[in-house]
Amino acid sequence: MTHNNQTEPFFISVMALILAEVAVIVIISIKIMAPMFVLGIIRVLEIISFMLIYVMWGNGLASLGLARHQIVPGLKRGLIWSSGFGIIVALAFGILFLSGRNPFNLLNARLPEQPGELLFFLLLRGVIGPVAEEIFFRGILYGFLRRWGVFIALFLSSLMFVLVHPVSGPTQMVGSILFAVAYETEGKLMVPITIHALGNMAIFAVSALHL
Repeated sequence: MTHNNQTEPFFISVMALILAEVAVIVIISIKIMAPMFVLGIIRVLEIISFMLIYVMWGNGLASLGLARHQIVPGLKRGLIWSSGFGIIVALAFGILFLSGRNPFNLLNARLPEQPGELLFFLLLRGVIGPVAEEIFFRGILYGFLRRWGVFIALFLSSLMFVLVHPVSGPTQMVGSILFAVAYETEGKLMVPITIHALGNMAIFAVSALHL
């Protein structure tokens, strides 16, 4: 992970993100297709755009920790991080249960009832969304802010991550901090991507069972 020469691609990426989000609002407002489908298409376009921007104007995908040789090792490390975090969460849930509190109240996932919509929801929220968010919030935003130190980068990127989520809470804050720490420690973007994706899937699975 490098932090030099990222000013130009950073601001181009921010502009691309703003345009994409405006497009989501406009297309959804005119109701020409389902909102979830619109969001899925725009998130895929964001992923492609971010990667192209850093290839054309930045130092390549390696500057995001997303070079080809980093993918598989990052995935493996992400699985290890996810396992460790899963154990910690399970212990925390057990403590809350013993203290008379319901830990499931911390989960706010609302799943579609129709099978087709559910599958697309899982693809969007469990795979496409985490990839797009980690590329921007960790690879681009955290990488840009890192020049002013780890604490500033971690705090501001995590704060922005929480603020852009419709339902913000301790889950988003803890997750964002974990993703940033994993990225800082490993230097491979696939690590937080894997943790984020598996974490979302775990939340959806627990929410479905709890319902």
